Amino acid sequence: MDFNSKLRNYSDLIVRHGINVQPAQKVNITTEVYHRELAYLIAEDCYTAGASYVNIDFIEPRIGRTRIDKTSIEDLSYVPAYIHTKYQEFIDDIAANVRIIGPEYPDILSESDPKKINASRLANFNAIKHYYQNGIEKSKVHWTIAAAATKGWAQRIFPESSEVEAEMKLWDNIFKICRVDQEDYLQVWKDHNNKLHQRAAKLNDLKIKKLIFSGPGTDLTVGLSDKAVFKGGGDLSPRGVEFEPNIPTEECFTTPDYRLTEGSVKTTRPILVNGKLIKGLSLTFKAGELVDFQAEDGAETFLEYINSDPGARRLGEVALVGIDSPVYQSGLVFEEILYDENAACHIAIGVSYKFCLQGGETMSADEMEALGANQSSVHTDMMISSDQVDVIAHNAAGETIEIIRKGHWTDILR
Repeated sequence: MDFNSKLRNYSDLIVRHGINVQPAQKVNITTEVYHRELAYLIAEDCYTAGASYVNIDFIEPRIGRTRIDKTSIEDLSYVPAYIHTKYQEFIDDIAANVRIIGPEYPDILSESDPKKINASRLANFNAIKHYYQNGIEKSKVHWTIAAAATKGWAQRIFPESSEVEAEMKLWDNIFKICRVDQEDYLQVWKDHNNKLHQRAAKLNDLKIKKLIFSGPGTDLTVGLSDKAVFKGGGDLSPRGVEFEPNIPTEECFTTPDYRLTEGSVKTTRPILVNGKLIKGLSLTFKAGELVDFQAEDGAETFLEYINSDPGARRLGEVALVGIDSPVYQSGLVFEEILYDENAACHIAIGVSYKFCLQGGETMSADEMEALGANQSSVHTDMMISSDQVDVIAHNAAGETIEIIRKGHWTDILR
């Protein structure tokens, strides 16, 4: 199968399986200018699927950096009013939203002021907070995040290759990991989704009260409330239509009770935070709070990030991933969370998912807090497993259950 055929399959997967465009649905696509050809293919496929209107928001990352570097931190708090209105319309119309990631300039913000970067991020979050709370957390919007290769990103992964060779290698891995190098890719994804749904159901049947991660530099306990629900694979919108939030996806995840987090953990992959790659990160939690950390690189940026609000030092997600994942099996570190989070078990500091709690979609903030469901303006996944990490569970009956052994799913969850 040639490159163009796989790219067309990829666009088709994003439209028909990812956002699952419905007749007369409105669609928004956001991506960097670099990905305009893929954006065009996706828009074309959306119209073929019956979309009534497709908008493309192109991002020029150099403009964003220039604003951060050359304006005051006070000016960075400004967000045009139409942004709020636009995202409200997504919710009202049960629209579909596609985000294509893949940086043309991976290091573009690495030398900018972390305080100003975080101020800009926080202003943008507050402007569309209603979209996250009512569109994403309640699954009212069909949304999908996928990736596309760039020369700059690819050379971070394949530094020994030329720009052109590296970009094609990255595309080859994207196509393979996303299963679009196969003729029956839509059926393959349906089968994969069913497997993730079944694994999540098995995890729910275990009635897990806490998960314990152990490995080099890691001895971490993550507690769950009685209302916690594991999710995996596609989600369901209020109109009863399935969609796939992440392409690829290999995880089964849930909302923890942040108050029960205890111990230390060493990340197994670098983490991109506010445009800066955080390397060699180790964390210490006590009584649910991140009380200490060390980082080999990016400590200043990470500190600014976790000081965004009180919830930025608490857990909002815990996810289980086996090393059978095609992302892990690729042998690559992508330095991009969408891919790296699907290579390894991870935790996330920041906001929790309402849809991972029984009845969570209708819970008030006080009800969420009573369950230890964290609220925050941030959410960043941190990979914490490898072929040297074990995960055991303690359930409501007081039993100990081995979940993952040296990175592999145990027999009860394969």
